[in-house]
Amino acid sequence: MTSNEDRQYPPALAAAMAVRLDSMGEDGADFEPCPAFLSADETTEWLRQWTRNGELNGDEFRVFGQDGTGGCAAFWLVRPGRALAGQPVVFLGSEGETGVVASDLGDFLWLLAAGLGPWEAVDSREPDWIPRAHPDLTAIAEQFAPDHRASATAVMERAAREFPDFDDIIMRLCR
Repeated sequence: MTSNEDRQYPPALAAAMAVRLDSMGEDGADFEPCPAFLSADETTEWLRQWTRNGELNGDEFRVFGQDGTGGCAAFWLVRPGRALAGQPVVFLGSEGETGVVASDLGDFLWLLAAGLGPWEAVDSREPDWIPRAHPDLTAIAEQFAPDHRASATAVMERAAREFPDFDDIIMRLCR
């Protein structure tokens, strides 16, 4: 099957996920962190179900959270030689939504600090919803990624610019 190596949360992600678990729902973002990365086998099972492609393994993803419908947030290991924190954060939704929500962990921390989760970064079906900044997540972003400070819009635009073909790549995996 697949490897279970490299399944430890980086310290910045661990800190942010602990705050998210303690304050779920306070900011209105639909994001439920996992207590740890899904195992290699769980990630492979999820990716095969999502794509309906039984030939895939989940080695290119580290799933760390989901929205209320089961759409998953993950690191996409697309940058060879870079640490996990330097990989983009993606979302694959239960209804087929896809998107790169942040270029790396530092940007993702600022997205969370602004009150958005991965689903909100990819899908804007609720135009009246207004995100609320989260002070504890802002403190974590300031501590771990002060050089990444940016608005949620800037984070999402940078990710979309850097990975404009993510949806096409994922759709080619689907059967």
